[in-house]
Amino acid sequence: MTINFCTLCGSKVYRKIPAGDNRLRHICAGCGLVHYQNPKVVTGCIPEWQGRILLCQRAIEPRYGLWTLPAGFMENDESNMQGAAREAMEEANADVRQMSLYSVFSIPHINQIYTMYRGLLHEGRASPGYESLEVALVGKEEVPWNELAFPAVRETLKLYYSDLEQGDFRVHYGELRRNDDGEIDITMFS
Repeated sequence: MTINFCTLCGSKVYRKIPAGDNRLRHICAGCGLVHYQNPKVVTGCIPEWQGRILLCQRAIEPRYGLWTLPAGFMENDESNMQGAAREAMEEANADVRQMSLYSVFSIPHINQIYTMYRGLLHEGRASPGYESLEVALVGKEEVPWNELAFPAVRETLKLYYSDLEQGDFRVHYGELRRNDDGEIDITMFS
């Protein structure tokens, strides 16, 4: 993203590598403020209830109409886990409890980090929030694999069902990178 004016004083911004740094940054010509741009953190969860998981059909872009786990961008002044719980409430009116970290994916080509938690859907209750057209509790055979919105969600669900079959859930870390053909390559480190 290009920054043209300083958010602090309004002066013009130029690009330069600051002393002691190794990357081009946006620097204010007036006050010298360095405008750092860092990856966005997406946080969400796999709400579980009696052998099923909760999916949401997106009512917003990007990927309107496709299915996903409740997730979204982490906000300031909240923990990663609080953000996951908030997203479940916003997207599915879902109170998710007893959450534990499940997967982390770095996605350098879009400057995002996906963090997903497993959690218990309190009393199995959910309904569409303002960002969802529909919500559904599904088993593995009901997951709309060809209609999932995001590669990180697809990979998280593949790991989830593999771990479920093995009876051993653990934390996973991987990277999703776009290759020269425009396809997504997945590298798992755990």
